[in-house]
Amino acid sequence: MTEIREARAADAVAIARIYVETWRSAYPGMLPDRVLIDLSVARQRAAWRHAIAAQRGPEAVLVADSVAHGGPVGFASCGRSRSGLRGYGGEIFTLYLTPDHQGRGFGRALLRGCFDHLLAHRLGSALVWVLVDNPSRFFYEALGGRRLATKREPLGGAKPPQLAYGWPDLAHALAAGGPCGDKVG
Repeated sequence: MTEIREARAADAVAIARIYVETWRSAYPGMLPDRVLIDLSVARQRAAWRHAIAAQRGPEAVLVADSVAHGGPVGFASCGRSRSGLRGYGGEIFTLYLTPDHQGRGFGRALLRGCFDHLLAHRLGSALVWVLVDNPSRFFYEALGGRRLATKREPLGGAKPPQLAYGWPDLAHALAAGGPCGDKVG
């Protein structure tokens, strides 16, 4: 049984661990090695503790909490769009799963949780930015995300190309039988 729920202060350690683990497994060759080596669970714990405490309105940190797997196996954060792309009021800021829990529906459930949360706060559209070289970007395409824009922004001393995927109508994306259905394996 997996529950998608708002993060609590006690989740900060698990979120920090997942963040560091996924960055180190997903971004070699895309970001400078020193950035990945210098990642710290302690620093991330402090940052996520702050983000969890700041959850208000559309700003949320969600976890995929799996009893069968001993706690959180992934997390996502969302809120009001920071990108300024016209027509997209919400944004998925992060969505990370431990590598051994990818491809089982947890990411889909987290994305659905973010969409539900944004809709509950009257944000009917959303986008997400992903590194162009990250093969996980195809996850967003498979779930109906449309390519919107590209940018290069400083990230760890590099400026890797990023691609935005968007959903102009979250209610439609969540419709029964749609790509963001509830299946979690």
